Amino acid sequence: MKKEIKYITIDGRGEHESFRDCVTKAVQDLKVNEGIHVIKDFEPFPMYKMMEDKGFDRYIEKISDEEFHVYFTPKTGFEKIKMGEYLNLDDNKIEKIMNIKLNYLRGNISLEAAKMEMKASFEKVTAQEFAICEQYLQQYGITDDVLAERMDEILEIFDGILVSNKLNLPSGHPIRTYLDEVEAIRKILNQMRDLLQKKFIKNQWAELYDQLGEINIHFSRKQNQLFPALEIKGFDKPSKVMWTLENHIRDIIKKAKGYLEADQDDAFLSLQDEVIEMVEDMMVKEEEILYPTSMDLLSDEDFVEMRKGDDEIGYCLIEPPLPYGNRAGENIDISSKNELLKDLENLLQKHGMLPTASNHEVLDVSQGKLTLEQINLIFKHLQVDLSFVDENEIVKFYSDTKHRVFPRSAGVIGRKVQNCHPRESVDTVEEIIRAFRAGEQDEAEFWLEIGGRFIYIIYNAVRDEDGNFRGVLEMMQDVTRIRSLEGSQRLLSWNDKKQDARKEEENHREIKNEYGISKETVIGDLVKEYPFIKEFLFNLSPKFSKLKNPVLFKTMSSIATMEMISERGGFEVQGLIDRIVKEIDSKK
Repeated sequence: MKKEIKYITIDGRGEHESFRDCVTKAVQDLKVNEGIHVIKDFEPFPMYKMMEDKGFDRYIEKISDEEFHVYFTPKTGFEKIKMGEYLNLDDNKIEKIMNIKLNYLRGNISLEAAKMEMKASFEKVTAQEFAICEQYLQQYGITDDVLAERMDEILEIFDGILVSNKLNLPSGHPIRTYLDEVEAIRKILNQMRDLLQKKFIKNQWAELYDQLGEINIHFSRKQNQLFPALEIKGFDKPSKVMWTLENHIRDIIKKAKGYLEADQDDAFLSLQDEVIEMVEDMMVKEEEILYPTSMDLLSDEDFVEMRKGDDEIGYCLIEPPLPYGNRAGENIDISSKNELLKDLENLLQKHGMLPTASNHEVLDVSQGKLTLEQINLIFKHLQVDLSFVDENEIVKFYSDTKHRVFPRSAGVIGRKVQNCHPRESVDTVEEIIRAFRAGEQDEAEFWLEIGGRFIYIIYNAVRDEDGNFRGVLEMMQDVTRIRSLEGSQRLLSWNDKKQDARKEEENHREIKNEYGISKETVIGDLVKEYPFIKEFLFNLSPKFSKLKNPVLFKTMSSIATMEMISERGGFEVQGLIDRIVKEIDSKK
């Protein structure tokens, strides 16, 4: 029902490009007891979900088939949200905290007044209380953009009263692993602080930045493992806000590293305080808010399941942790358990209570007959990464290949696709889905150059035989090698005779380059002279990814030659040398 408040009218008839921006700005500028009145020449279905997520109710008036009036009103009252079902909190206290925060964010009181009122009202506020208030803000029109931009101000309101419990967890617990990584990252930050007091030596900084670069693994595991589990409990602010802050950290580390490699020493050093502050600030947010709240929201079974996917993504600056929960004993009596399950399956099938489908049952597919096992094997061996999102915008599938361009874990399955992307990319994702759903487009393609690799990505609309939209198929491939191919190859080149001849020719080929790099060059010596080559190799081939383990790299780098490295990566020796020479030339 339309409410008796002041409405800001936006007439969007005929407008398409700037309309969304106008609505977004109106939401940001909205005052107490104000709503938004939209006029369109069609019913604006795409707006409904967006405005609902921002905390608005709607009332629709259809004037004619070509004129719709929609009144969006901020939700009033303190409505319990899903996240609150898992936390035992005082609703009256939460409502009081929310009122103070909203008064500040809407400009009704100053920061100092908000701090004074918060301290006068409460002796302490827990991490869980702080976190649920962040989740509540979207009901009152406070956008994720505002939260990301003003998070430091919001935290300042709670200065001196925000408390969190010290977590004492066993080795192998996923949260303990994150905390161990935080400790390792802090050691790097301390070394950076020490170096700032000393004479600048490039190689020392290059070594630290190689290690600091592993923070991407820390972020990736959070985004693919921890955040999806929290979303299920109704807590999606880490996905939407913290992910954005993590991208800012990635950007500034990349910027600083660029200065270092370009020998812009002053610019590099002037950026270090900001790098250290941003990383440290994120570690504090994790320790004080994210991890304690995660412990209260998630069950031990959630963490056991989470641990199963952690190894696939890897770890930041630490050794792989111990198994956790039932993983440690999952092989106990496994044969007897399997026999029991098999007997139970046969009994249920005998009485028609269980379908007889199995990995070996032949299924009719559109062009042929395959077993489920064969279908899975085909997906596993495709030289392209696939992901499928259904018509409800839920991630339903990704191909588990060995050469994935970007990491994935089972935690993304069943997750809203919008929450699987950085906030800066969500508009693009939603526009692709909208255009596909509306039948305006059938494909969208992108290409990226990342760390010496050329990545091709294409999205296709999936439609059934009646033309109904059923989802989006994403295909992604590293086409670096494909782009380098020339001429023709019409004969097999992998038989032993030809391979031996090629190796023999390569062994006698004279290698000349100004850097003296040959097949006998030890990779450790090369990295010592040109530190950026280490990351270049990581990005060149997924087969080099295991060398990201600092202990393994330290061991291998002192003995591995170019010949050994090229064999590991599936390159010809001279081809790899040529790429490295080209990379060094580009850094001059």
